[in-house]
Amino acid sequence: MLRAGKRNAVKRLLWLDVARGLAILWVVYFHFFMTYFPPAEWGALLAGGGDLAQVTWLKISKLGYHAVGLFIILSGWALMESTSRRAASGPIKWSAWYIARLIRLYPVYWAAHLVYLISPFVARLEPVDSRIILSLLGLRFIDISRNFNYLNAAWWYFSLLIQLVLMFPLLFWVARRMNPWVFLLLASTVGFFARYMLLIVYPQNGAWLVGGLALCRLPEFALGMTLGTLYSQSPERADKFFLGGAGLLTGLILYPLALELYANCFTYIFVDCATGVCCLLVVVGLAGPLCRLPTPAKAIAVVGAYSYGIFLIHQPYVIWLGLRIREQPVWMFLLIAIATLASLSALGVALEKAINAIVNRFTKGRTKPAPRTA
Repeated sequence: MLRAGKRNAVKRLLWLDVARGLAILWVVYFHFFMTYFPPAEWGALLAGGGDLAQVTWLKISKLGYHAVGLFIILSGWALMESTSRRAASGPIKWSAWYIARLIRLYPVYWAAHLVYLISPFVARLEPVDSRIILSLLGLRFIDISRNFNYLNAAWWYFSLLIQLVLMFPLLFWVARRMNPWVFLLLASTVGFFARYMLLIVYPQNGAWLVGGLALCRLPEFALGMTLGTLYSQSPERADKFFLGGAGLLTGLILYPLALELYANCFTYIFVDCATGVCCLLVVVGLAGPLCRLPTPAKAIAVVGAYSYGIFLIHQPYVIWLGLRIREQPVWMFLLIAIATLASLSALGVALEKAINAIVNRFTKGRTKPAPRTA
């Protein structure tokens, strides 16, 4: 029989993976929805041409992009918790830490390229050319207007992850020497200042704010690190807030206010962080009660545990299929969406499991498993 501490650890791991699972399913659905029902066609519905159910469906569906902010927060959270535990047992060899992280990230990313190149049912919106070299390296921020969304737009997130991983040892060193809230304030100031410079002072391609420059997403990542620190200090209190309903209610109340930050360039500085926080509160709040249903919770948790693989492969498939079913009624789209989410989840899980098994076979005993960040 598990001791109380171990039972709580298992429970916390389950809700974290369930939250990731819900988030990645929302992201996949969002990209499918955006292809089936592109923004250019929303006008009539939002202008009064649809009933309340249709307008609500549209407004909720188009929020799926905010789940990216959730993943950035959870990445900071997971890295901070796992690295703090490792630091408690002795000095961290950062060279080995980097190797473990990159071994965790790059092989699945490269496999996603191979899947894209050989799959018959993917959208091929651009030719395969010399840009694929920068893509394979993860350097999609070089010549950002041409490379950021090249071949598979979802791969921009990998470039962001690599930058955050490179920055993490410095952030960890600073965070360990400061009060968590002071660290969050400092990091957020740096991140919001970077966004201010790129939005207002020297306006640049918007891709830099999305993830081309990791400093622009530092507020979310630092928030995750802060939450990881605070959670390790008082997990029961955090569970009560995030999983007990208070977090969900807070997220639902604050979400409309966060959406108002899209109003102008100055408020847009804060919008990605604000919507990411609200998405986190809502999704984790939903994960809490879902964890009480063992069968669906375990299934969604598996999806969440391998969300990285699903994220890397899904977008070309949903674009290819979405373009071919645009004449179908909404009810048919929703049925197809369910089947598509299940199929892509199975493919992403299988791919990541297979690549991890191969990597583990060749690195067994040489590197310690890296914590999940995606």
